[in-house]
Amino acid sequence: MRSTLKFAVPLAVAALALGACGTKGGDTPAPGGTGGAAQAACDLKIGMFGALTGPNANLGIYIQNGVNLALDDYNKKHPDCKVTLENYDSQGLPDQAPALAKKAIDDKKVVGIVGPAFSGESKAADPAFNEAGLVTITPSATATKLSTNGWKTFFRALGNDDTQGPAAAKYMKETLKVTKPFVIDDASEYGKGLADIVRKDLGAAVVGNDTIQQKQTDFSASVTKVTSSGADSLFFGGYSPEAAPLIKQLRDAGWKGTFVVADGVKDQSYIDNAKDAAEGTIITCPCVPPDVAPDFQAAYKAKYNEDPNTYSGEGYDSATILLEGIAAGKDRESMLDFVKSYDKKGVTKQLKFDDKGESADIKVFAYKVEGGKIVGIGEIK
Repeated sequence: MRSTLKFAVPLAVAALALGACGTKGGDTPAPGGTGGAAQAACDLKIGMFGALTGPNANLGIYIQNGVNLALDDYNKKHPDCKVTLENYDSQGLPDQAPALAKKAIDDKKVVGIVGPAFSGESKAADPAFNEAGLVTITPSATATKLSTNGWKTFFRALGNDDTQGPAAAKYMKETLKVTKPFVIDDASEYGKGLADIVRKDLGAAVVGNDTIQQKQTDFSASVTKVTSSGADSLFFGGYSPEAAPLIKQLRDAGWKGTFVVADGVKDQSYIDNAKDAAEGTIITCPCVPPDVAPDFQAAYKAKYNEDPNTYSGEGYDSATILLEGIAAGKDRESMLDFVKSYDKKGVTKQLKFDDKGESADIKVFAYKVEGGKIVGIGEIK
């Protein structure tokens, strides 16, 4: 995912992304929508806020790849009025987020942020973004409570955990037919919030609960709890760095139940680290499979020599909304109303937000690890 190859974007994708803008470099309206050529509108940036290094970097890189593809499309269409990307590498850590948010806010050329990518860092950074009036569109942070804080600048380009959690529980009950589920969370804003929803929806069938910590490597205590409970399945709310050793140690102990995880584990690094133990893992995600948008899939593969990965499409869509705002002459202040009223078809879904900044078009999909790869099963309905 870190490779960068020579790029050739099919014209269909550029048209899909920005055909509705109708502006070119020389006739871009001035910030605020006053019309006419304007130098100020040709020196703007969007930000990418998320982990680009560290154990959770893959998710951020997948998103960044989508953002860069959207920028390529935009800048080809506006060669005399290009937009640049400013990266804010949080490593996915909440304690890094406030300082990075201030850095973005202080750069007045930044008119919108794709991210923050993780729920914990969103909780830490979004109050500052809201106070400064800097729009954020997260392509991946799913904690439900993020949209309940009254942040006017918060937007989410996917479903939250109140949609993913019930879908995961439904899939476990109705499709996998589990009868003795166990639930573990990683105590993070994302992992615990999601696991608590699954616990509630699975109800009295849950035979045991446990909590682990991020960066933990020895899961012997949890393994004993799961194996002694007689659990036929395990839902884990957390990220891939912990999911891989957890399932590996469970399989080494002889546990044969079904391992169910969510979008925080939908990453090739999980398979690379868990090896054969990952086989058969069920993954839920409010992210759209690549083949839903074949033009985008082809353009992405032409640039990166691989299919779009987790939240690449959502990153592309989030960036496209901000870029269309720039093309319409919006600055930091006027971008908010532009995003609020946005209603167009993107590569992942109809892009429209409710009054809390939540996506108005939500789907949750199931995936499975088969033959060392993550393959789509279908939408959970």
